[in-house]
Amino acid sequence: MSSEHIQLYRTTEHACSYLPDRMASNIVPDPEIAMDMSLYSYLIKLGYRRSGGHVYRPHCNGCEECQPCRIPVRQFRPRKSQQRCLKKNQDLKLNMVKAGFSDEYFELYQKYLNLRHADGGMANPHPDDFKQFLYSEWSNTYFIEVRKEQRLLAVAVTDVTHSGLSAVYTFFDPDETRRGLGNFCILQQIQQTREMQHEHLYMGYWIKNCQKMKYKADFQPLETLIDNSWEIHHL
Repeated sequence: MSSEHIQLYRTTEHACSYLPDRMASNIVPDPEIAMDMSLYSYLIKLGYRRSGGHVYRPHCNGCEECQPCRIPVRQFRPRKSQQRCLKKNQDLKLNMVKAGFSDEYFELYQKYLNLRHADGGMANPHPDDFKQFLYSEWSNTYFIEVRKEQRLLAVAVTDVTHSGLSAVYTFFDPDETRRGLGNFCILQQIQQTREMQHEHLYMGYWIKNCQKMKYKADFQPLETLIDNSWEIHHL
């Protein structure tokens, strides 16, 4: 498969979700092409991302702030703060299961969004929002469950592609902030990527001037895609 054989389209502009007072647009592959994991595994290496079954890459007028990023997991070494996070959560149990809907997952997802993103468009989700955002009919998606005994504390939504694992989204119990569950889940995804003998954990986009994205720079080394070349970027 080659990008020369894929027709690309640019979406209409919309308000940027990350940088205020900016407009954003995406490029998307031809919707007539049936998406599958082989094609998506190729596209993710070119900086694409998925939301549900929709595959896209930011392409905005006069702005290149969204940089695709990935962690080369063999080279990653946890910082002291990350080592403390692992130690703090060593009482938790993990289980990797095929993605799907359950009332237990949805209740945690709803609680997370309503407390952490109350001022955004994702608050007060419906079950269909959960299904349409986190996985799709063609994606090879798993949930890494994080539990304290039987209680579900976090879910790390993870795609397993031919090119590596992809951290799609994580939601967790906002009452457990002291545990640092967001960082803990990334550390577990790194470990899972190693165990599955893949080289990279894809992390979506890093945006220098977006506070919400700054946590990604804590996972070093981090590779970013610049001019179609993946390079280690010491942020």
